[in-house]
Amino acid sequence: MRRTTITLLAALTVATALSAVPAQAHGRGTGMGMGMENCIATACHFDVAPGTYDVRVRLGGDTAASTGITGETRRTLLAETPTAAGEPVTRTFTVNVRTPEGEPTGAEGTPGLDLVVGGSAPALADIRVTPAAARHTRQIFLVGDSTVCDQPGDPYSGWGQQLPQYLRKGVSVANYGDSGESTVTYLGDPRLFATVQPLIRKGDLVLIQLAHNDKQTDEATYRANLETLVAGVRDKGGRPVLVTPIVRRWFNSDGTLNNGTALLVNGLGVDHPAVTRSVAAAHDVPLIDLTARTKALVESLGVEGSKALYLYNEKRDNTHTSAYGATAYAQLVRDELLAQHLVPERLLR
Repeated sequence: MRRTTITLLAALTVATALSAVPAQAHGRGTGMGMGMENCIATACHFDVAPGTYDVRVRLGGDTAASTGITGETRRTLLAETPTAAGEPVTRTFTVNVRTPEGEPTGAEGTPGLDLVVGGSAPALADIRVTPAAARHTRQIFLVGDSTVCDQPGDPYSGWGQQLPQYLRKGVSVANYGDSGESTVTYLGDPRLFATVQPLIRKGDLVLIQLAHNDKQTDEATYRANLETLVAGVRDKGGRPVLVTPIVRRWFNSDGTLNNGTALLVNGLGVDHPAVTRSVAAAHDVPLIDLTARTKALVESLGVEGSKALYLYNEKRDNTHTSAYGATAYAQLVRDELLAQHLVPERLLR
């Protein structure tokens, strides 16, 4: 049979003579690799069942290129990667496929795995998708709100949507962040924690960042809800990690962030980051103090420079992040995963 591949460079599609898997490898549950025959122009679709899949891509071609890969609901799976002319490179990553593919309370999305080839000068020479071996694959579940979730539309982006680009093959991100959720609603909606908990396997990380929508949650309830989430993860053998919320971009006249709106103190006087730190300490739970890390970054950039992290210019929005901001905040999370030895260095980019 004739073997072909699709090379994607700029907006052009060019056929070249590279190997592809046989047509009979198509379909659900085959356990066989699938390749370039599933790609048209700058999009690839793989008819696979929900699960976790390893992806190997070969990037580059005869001319200089710069290629990135996104997938499912706008997740950045591979950051833009430059390649010199005639010097292709191979990269791998692991991706979570499910329905709904984005926010748990959102649209179902397209069945199977969808990947988009982008970048300033994209060139995809080859691709292989295979089921990930469960015993060799780690999972990072994300429990969060709109600042974490896989946002369905541009220009919005949650930091969890950008986290996969910092991970190598062998660890996947299952982002169950959902817009508008508080600790109360995340525990109360059967599509949220009640869905996540049965999926947790021994050793899986579960990062929990909920606070932005707990505006009317009193301190005792907020604390109890965090403790319930921690216990629920541990009941399944998972490893909970509490994450303090990203700051809102609200400045004092002296260039510091204010102690109320910006630092997530609600109308009842509940200091969400402080309570989260307290619960982490009391229950020996790893803590990623994203409030402190994002505060330092926003204040270092100043009133004007920090606008690009959020959607201030587009929406006058000082809470939700741009893709640029979400990527910067995802890198802060990545750095903490490394520093606290929560994910082995060999699995991080």
